[in-house]
Amino acid sequence: MELQELRKNCLIIYEQLNSIRNNIKYDEIENEIKIFNKESQKKDFWNDPQKAQNILKKINIKKKLKEDFDSLYLNITSEQDIIELLIEEFDEATFKDLEKEFTELEKEFQIFKIKTTFTEENDNKNAIMTIKPGAGGTEAQDWALMLLRMYTRWAEKHGAKIDTLEFMSGDEAGIKVATIQISTNYAYGYLKGEIGIHRLVRISPFDSNARRHTSFASVYVIPEVDNDIKLDINEKDIRIDTFHSSGPGGQSVNTTDSAVRITHLPTGIFATCQVERSQLKNKEKAMKLLMSRLYEHYKEIQEAEKANKAVEKKDISWGHQIRSYVFQPYTMVKDLRTGVETGNIQGVMDGNIDPFIEGFLLYEKK
Repeated sequence: MELQELRKNCLIIYEQLNSIRNNIKYDEIENEIKIFNKESQKKDFWNDPQKAQNILKKINIKKKLKEDFDSLYLNITSEQDIIELLIEEFDEATFKDLEKEFTELEKEFQIFKIKTTFTEENDNKNAIMTIKPGAGGTEAQDWALMLLRMYTRWAEKHGAKIDTLEFMSGDEAGIKVATIQISTNYAYGYLKGEIGIHRLVRISPFDSNARRHTSFASVYVIPEVDNDIKLDINEKDIRIDTFHSSGPGGQSVNTTDSAVRITHLPTGIFATCQVERSQLKNKEKAMKLLMSRLYEHYKEIQEAEKANKAVEKKDISWGHQIRSYVFQPYTMVKDLRTGVETGNIQGVMDGNIDPFIEGFLLYEKK
């Protein structure tokens, strides 16, 4: 990279930072932090632990946003100052060091830029993800399990907490359904772009003739409902059923009515949990899942009414894919919306999906 090219690239980031400053309403962040801090100092602050934790989370998110911006702004202006000195009196060693620093700065800026795309009210919430197999029997059920592992590995790489809310094993292999909660800052913001149909092409290990199969699985993501969101649900509209767990978990799970299904009668929406030994814990998790599903259901209806259109329901089939994963006859993962692709399919299945997530967030912003 030449000095003038480095100067130009620094100017591009500097101008983008100034644009981002306006978009994130930087001048209002300090006042927002003060308001949240004042709230946290009230005597009854911890009377509602969930609400208290939500406020502390908001404080930390705002602080981190401001700190990251300040750090980037300081570093880019510092680089610009050094470049102007090098234009007057060039020094090769200083230029090389500056070039390396800019490479790291550019990476930090790209990460920060992604975070500034989170402008929806629920982007900073935890994510609840449900994965279901489509047509294809055991092959599709195995594919659903592979996706579950992929997202679990992604969450682990990002230091997120993973909580299983629902899990039903497949007939021979894989899963019939799984729901997990991924808890970390902006979990829903990052993962909302994963909603859709994921297509697998490979030689099936379950086919004795070693033929190539195409399978589908759906991924659906909703934000976790917390105390900031109030749902007016009549207790008479809720039905709670208990039954024997059919999943793994030991003798206690499989021989008592520990599994719980909670149904909201007016909508038919339900949530099931059988991952815990305790019926009470299963009930708590199922209720949390049901509230999140109901919130998203009513939100979709409101948005559809505003747009004067019906809520779209997609089939798990050829016509509604967002991404293809091809193992044979070649290796390729391609996002059909953004065009982002890679031949490193094993890396993707091991949770390295950030290029796809970031690609969608930037594509959606455009």
